[in-house]
Amino acid sequence: MATPNYGYEKRQKELAKKRKKEEKLKTRAERGHTDSDEDSSQESARDTESVTDQTPTE
Repeated sequence: MATPNYGYEKRQKELAKKRKKEEKLKTRAERGHTDSDEDSSQESARDTESVTDQTPTE
């Protein structure tokens, strides 16, 4: 009977943990990036509104 290869199992478990951690960081980065994009688009919309409101009346 073959003996279990614990080193291989441990390595696979470590690789799975590493992949999961990287995916988590990637989703967090995307979430943070999306939030900042929405904020910047709202700010630019506000800037546009303020520019149109400040038209000189001659």
